[in-house]
Amino acid sequence: MAKKSTKEKGEESVDIQTESGEEASVPDIEVEPAKSKEKLVEELEETKKEAAENYDKYLRVTADLENFKRRAIKERANAINYGNERLIKDILPVVDSLGRALDHAYNSEDFDAFVEGLKLIYDKLLVSLEKHGVERIDAAGKDFDPNFHEAVLQVETEEFEDNKIVEEFEKGYLLNGRLLRPVKVSISKNISREKQTI
Repeated sequence: MAKKSTKEKGEESVDIQTESGEEASVPDIEVEPAKSKEKLVEELEETKKEAAENYDKYLRVTADLENFKRRAIKERANAINYGNERLIKDILPVVDSLGRALDHAYNSEDFDAFVEGLKLIYDKLLVSLEKHGVERIDAAGKDFDPNFHEAVLQVETEEFEDNKIVEEFEKGYLLNGRLLRPVKVSISKNISREKQTI
């Protein structure tokens, strides 16, 4: 059972009776006097001003987000449409060289010079591709690896052990370490063991 006793200056003290019948005292609580109307109006104006500032910040952040989204969409479209621009610029001189080689081939009888020119153009093209992370896979004489090689033919031979690459039919390439195209190869099947068992 609780008994209330009021003190001066708006302070209250509450006496609480515990289950055993003893009285316990709760600290005094200060009660604020009622705020004046002017002070309430002033606080309301400050709150309105703060709300307006927060709303303005919200609008600015929302506009920034929309602009970012539009910019990201535009940059993505540009990356798709013009992402190969550097590669193409590097390959265009090779195309020009091929054109000159063809013009020269029609007017020249020197076949060896034509072949030498084609070899230079081929090397120039490979250098351009290497600048962009394209790397040729060397396969001849190595063990067959299905991660990098595609077997199109099996050759019976006594010269090579089983599953060695005998011949490359089509070059394979990596792009920045990832397989772009496997090497098409023929692989060996050693027949000398079969002859020994017969």
